Amino acid sequence: MAMDEAEKERIRREFEASRKQGAQAQQQAAAASAPAAEPLADGVTIKHVVGVVSGKGGVGKSLVTGILATELSRRGAKVGILDADVTGPSIPKMFGLSGAHAYAQDNLLVPLESAGGIKVMSANLVLENETDPVLWRGPVVAGAIKQFWGQTAWGDLDFLLVDMPPGTSDVALTVFQSLPVEGVVIVSSPQDLVQMVVGKAVNMANMMDVPVIGLVENMAYVTCPDCGKKIYPYGPSRLAETAAAFDLIELGQLGIDPALAEACDKGEFESALPAGTLPQMTETVVQVAEFTEFLAREGE
Repeated sequence: MAMDEAEKERIRREFEASRKQGAQAQQQAAAASAPAAEPLADGVTIKHVVGVVSGKGGVGKSLVTGILATELSRRGAKVGILDADVTGPSIPKMFGLSGAHAYAQDNLLVPLESAGGIKVMSANLVLENETDPVLWRGPVVAGAIKQFWGQTAWGDLDFLLVDMPPGTSDVALTVFQSLPVEGVVIVSSPQDLVQMVVGKAVNMANMMDVPVIGLVENMAYVTCPDCGKKIYPYGPSRLAETAAAFDLIELGQLGIDPALAEACDKGEFESALPAGTLPQMTETVVQVAEFTEFLAREGE
């Protein structure tokens, strides 16, 4: 679903406003204590890094990451996923890589590729068994994420999507300080506490000077298999209300889909995902990427 010029201009304005919000305070803190961004390995080029975040767990970040990766790939983009949810990685299983293992070549980790050509690096790909618990302390987790970024042979990517851990922990700080994240998609659900939870994610992004691309509401409804009517098990949608409260772009709603959940469990997510899922999200991410490239050219 293409957007008209007025809508594109609105996205550009809101993206630029989000980029600037909270920048001054973060720059002052960064000058005092923030570490330098981690470099990429030789021969690796990544044009755009987009994070998928939430203020709490269980809202479907990995699902939204998978949708965005698949839809961008279907548009012809070269896409990778860095699964930063180290203690609860689900991306490999979704993309048919359950039980597979990454390997090293020339002192670099080599990401695995899904059937659709999406490159994936995850803690589950370096564990002996995917059900082994990750009993790592914070510094070890942070080191693993830095390695997945800077010591991995990603090749040339148009987009690297970072499936973030839930909440606003030190792992999120590691990602925002070590990777050049140019924007985040926030995932929420329709429960009563949604505005508080989204607020935490928005404020974290603002403090780290990372623009918020927009808001996706997951588990918003269930479609009756007999009559097609939408049922709202968690009450009415709060997407518009929450987006307005934090001046965010609405990127769309997802319903509870048992067929898609089954496809995730079977590793058939890419082939089962209906074409054009969350079109507003994909189109907005592409527009933000194009705008970022334009700003970079203007600054040369």
